[in-house]
Amino acid sequence: MDDLPHFELSGQENLAETSPSKQALNALLRSACNVSEDSSRILAFKHKAPAPPEDHVNQMAGLYNSNLGQCAPRKQYRHIPTTQDRILDAPDLVDDYYLNLLDWSSNNTIAVALGATAYLWNAADGSIEELCSLPGEGDYITSLKWAADSTHLAVGTSSARVQVWDAARCKQVKELPGHTNRVSSLAWNNAILSSGGRDSLICNFDVRLRKAEACVATLRSHEQEVCGLAWSPSGCQLASGGNDNALCIWSAGFELQHKIAAHQAAVKALAWCPFQSNLLASGGGTADRCIRFWNTSTGAQLNSIDTGSQVCALQWSRHEREILSSHGYSKNQLCLWRYPTLVKAAELTGHTARVLHMAQSPDGSSVVTAGADETLRFWKVFGEPAGKAGKAAAQASGSSMMRSASIR
Repeated sequence: MDDLPHFELSGQENLAETSPSKQALNALLRSACNVSEDSSRILAFKHKAPAPPEDHVNQMAGLYNSNLGQCAPRKQYRHIPTTQDRILDAPDLVDDYYLNLLDWSSNNTIAVALGATAYLWNAADGSIEELCSLPGEGDYITSLKWAADSTHLAVGTSSARVQVWDAARCKQVKELPGHTNRVSSLAWNNAILSSGGRDSLICNFDVRLRKAEACVATLRSHEQEVCGLAWSPSGCQLASGGNDNALCIWSAGFELQHKIAAHQAAVKALAWCPFQSNLLASGGGTADRCIRFWNTSTGAQLNSIDTGSQVCALQWSRHEREILSSHGYSKNQLCLWRYPTLVKAAELTGHTARVLHMAQSPDGSSVVTAGADETLRFWKVFGEPAGKAGKAAAQASGSSMMRSASIR
């Protein structure tokens, strides 16, 4: 009888009939597979594999592990506070979606317009100062924007005036003619001040020039009020949004590069990405409700999300790949979105009316919002900046917020 059938039937070999060479081979196999002489099975699925001898060394371990790199650390998601850190009263804040009445300077001073008066709130020491008050009956401030030097503040009015104020001296230093209706949006690019108005014009002023020569370019593309303006951080492009539902991208030489008609409502909320120079986010009004993301080099839409409510303002985080949106009808909330997945990371509620305006702190950790409920609310939504100096600045700013309860 052959060895294999005999082995399968009897369960063991007749070692007496096996040649010495085969006995040596079987002994070598038993040793390699760690199988005792009285065992007839090499593989057994009902029991765990036997442990190797104590002096056994796996010669292939180096081969298996040689291509393994250092494991990437698992991302730890930070805690996002969903309640406001501080609330200030802001009486007489105008409830108008198309205006821009709030800004936070790089030296930690918040400018806010309440009716006809502009106030400065110093987050470093908690002091409040009245910058200016318009003398004309029925006249009110329609837009505010700090220059990069944090010394000069541009002010737009309902009487079509564009003014530049020295905040340190509380003194007006320029008045720039060019509009025929209220000035609802402002944006700085070094010495160039751009203003958008209800007359559908965008006027660009070189503030270094005399009053009669200051307007270096007037842009005509929008058909209704220009309610959103933002220069890119590099100063290479200007984005404008209007009540005609149009988004326009202009070059630094004031040439129209793209006119986009994707939104179904007014485009007020504009925000340039801090980590990608040609990425722009835009938000639409009540009939649109969408945040759209654009490659401003090509004019192509990269992504979009329907937020479910009017988009009033947008702010990118400087520390994370996130963007914060503030909303109006119907939930009056703030939403934090992760980019580019557009997964909602948090929803912040507190305002009882639409959240019209939003500005970011100099260290990038907090935002202040202004709502139609006539309150300013502070949110530490973006997290503390890296480094001891940044954390100390954030703590100093936070402690000063406790010293006042109203802007006036």
